[in-house]
Amino acid sequence: MRFLIPLLLAAAPATADPYAVLAGDTVLAAAEVHALIDGQTLTYHDDGQSRYFVGGAYSYSYAGGATAYGVYDIGADGTVCVAFHNGRNRCDRFAWRDGGVVLLTQKGDRFPVRR
Repeated sequence: MRFLIPLLLAAAPATADPYAVLAGDTVLAAAEVHALIDGQTLTYHDDGQSRYFVGGAYSYSYAGGATAYGVYDIGADGTVCVAFHNGRNRCDRFAWRDGGVVLLTQKGDRFPVRR
């Protein structure tokens, strides 16, 4: 019996939050996300920049100069999904953390937004 419990726990499906929301994070609601990103440029710690144009156009400029283009949409739960012109897609969340904003990716990465 003592071997059965660990086996059952190991077989249980993973239900962890893919966005890796931590204690102390406050995930932004859709209205807050709109206010934060619509028509704005967000700069990250590595000098990369996300540009969220009014009307849904999106670009991400890498610090080295390359730029990826796409369109974005904000879901009712505040999730921001980007469909890139190269066929790739991603969805992110934003959270308040220690007085600042953090981008949370579905892969579990966290990117603080610079002020």
